[in-house]
Amino acid sequence: MNLIQSVNLAVRFLLELCILVIFGYWGFKTGQTGLTKVLLGIGSPILFAIVWGTLLAPKSAMRLHEPWLFLLEIAVFGLATWALARSGHVNLAVAFAVIYLLNKILMMIWRQ
Repeated sequence: MNLIQSVNLAVRFLLELCILVIFGYWGFKTGQTGLTKVLLGIGSPILFAIVWGTLLAPKSAMRLHEPWLFLLEIAVFGLATWALARSGHVNLAVAFAVIYLLNKILMMIWRQ
């Protein structure tokens, strides 16, 4: 595996970590009361981590098969993009979506 492919996998990992941050930020910004801020701010990243670890992680025993894997991945990244845009960071949401799309295209080309 060459250096560029390794960098692409590292970018993918960073994108997944960004989703945790995005969902947490969205939750704390969206909640109306202190309790809902905490529940959404902590609960949504935990929910994402459970879904990702159970259904999308490469070494998961319950990993989905294509095309469901691809569709759920698009849904998760799309939801994170939406959450970032709804939090008032439209430019960051566009940048996040573009980086994800480029990363996904390269992953498909290199069969990562």
